Amino acid sequence: MSVLKSPSAPSRPRLGLPLLVLATAQLVISLDFNIVYVALPSIGGGLGFSGQDLQWVVSAYVVATGGFLLLGGRATDLLGRRRIFVVAALLYAVSSLVGGLSGSAGVLVAVRAVQGVGGALLFPATLSLINTLYEEGPSRNRALAAWGAAGAGGLCFGSLLGGVLVDAFGWPSVFLVNVPVAGGIALAGALLFPADGPLSRRGDFDLLGALTATAGITLLVFVLVHAPEAGWGSRGVLVCAALSAVLLALFAVTEARTRDPLTPARMFAHRGLLGAMALTALFSATFSSVPYFLTLYFQTVRGYSALGTGLAFLVPALVVAAGTQTGEKAVAALGVRGTMLAGMAVGALGGLLLAVALTDDGSYTRLLPGIVLLSLGQGATWTAMWIAAAAGVAPDDQGIASGMASTTLQVGGAVGLAVLVAVAGTGGHGLTGAALLGGVRDAVYVIAAGICVGAVAVLALGRRTARP
Repeated sequence: MSVLKSPSAPSRPRLGLPLLVLATAQLVISLDFNIVYVALPSIGGGLGFSGQDLQWVVSAYVVATGGFLLLGGRATDLLGRRRIFVVAALLYAVSSLVGGLSGSAGVLVAVRAVQGVGGALLFPATLSLINTLYEEGPSRNRALAAWGAAGAGGLCFGSLLGGVLVDAFGWPSVFLVNVPVAGGIALAGALLFPADGPLSRRGDFDLLGALTATAGITLLVFVLVHAPEAGWGSRGVLVCAALSAVLLALFAVTEARTRDPLTPARMFAHRGLLGAMALTALFSATFSSVPYFLTLYFQTVRGYSALGTGLAFLVPALVVAAGTQTGEKAVAALGVRGTMLAGMAVGALGGLLLAVALTDDGSYTRLLPGIVLLSLGQGATWTAMWIAAAAGVAPDDQGIASGMASTTLQVGGAVGLAVLVAVAGTGGHGLTGAALLGGVRDAVYVIAAGICVGAVAVLALGRRTARP
């Protein structure tokens, strides 16, 4: 691999170490999305969560991450990539330590929110470092593939690791495991990454834009996560939705008038970035929703233990990681658009095969063709869409570009899961057996259809942009 020529850039022999640190950071972020799923029953019993409140162990992380990503991206550009990376990793380490030692439900939910803020800072900082340390082209593509293998694979490995840790050490271990890892990447980042310039040269910070965007997006994600449980017509949901709309409108007005906006207007001139933002939303709404429904299937329909559920996700994790590497090679042969189309086609076929194979008495082996194709398509699409998001963006704007694309990733995931739960009817209490199985199967069919729609959109967009 090669790096941009800079007197402060790492020397050629040390390129592997920075990439290892960045991939490990992405692994930590993605693991924390799923690692607590299999620990939820133990957490609920240990800390006295009610059935309704237990969801916030997951939701607090999702809401905080989605709300703060845009702010994290801009802070990365203005305050320095290395500074934000180190601060975010330390925030992860400290909050994880508190979470593992917490003795009350309220403290644990607050810890998960703080971890989400750490993720919102760490994700764009990590992606921005990759996009500035490595030159656009094959070098960056290989780095993004390795980073993607860690991230996409971590979404599935989280369930496996969570099952092993809960069975062996109890639920606090799913938080404490982060402490040495996050602390280690903070130290490594401080030693390996190029030093940031003086803060005084980074420009003014759009405080009003940051506050309105963060609050508006946080409330939006909160509504999308909370409404399926509370009801779309409940007073709290309606009030939060109205406040979100007002704050986002105020954000738009602020951005149009301020001299140094949180999201500079020039960012919207990048067609590749805008297309990648739409794709990240669709990706999260479809591919990233599959583990939720498979977890329901494995644990509730088939009666798998926490460890058994984790082991069932081992194959998807390995295939997703392989898919990211396949995606990097496919980009060289087919181009970014061709790789996206191929990845989505394979993923849609896998989703269809998986839905057909979901039965109340079928073996795990019967699921494998669908799981393998779906995971392979997921990995290839993941790599291609982040290459598209970074292409042509100036180094000083890589942080906000990462923040914009990852914000749509989070919002798309919240929208997609809310819609899928509503369509499948799996959000009700006490669902077992045939009713739950039918809902899970319907959700996977809808996911396959959604991936097909995305492929058609990529094809149509490609034809339009190819015209003179």
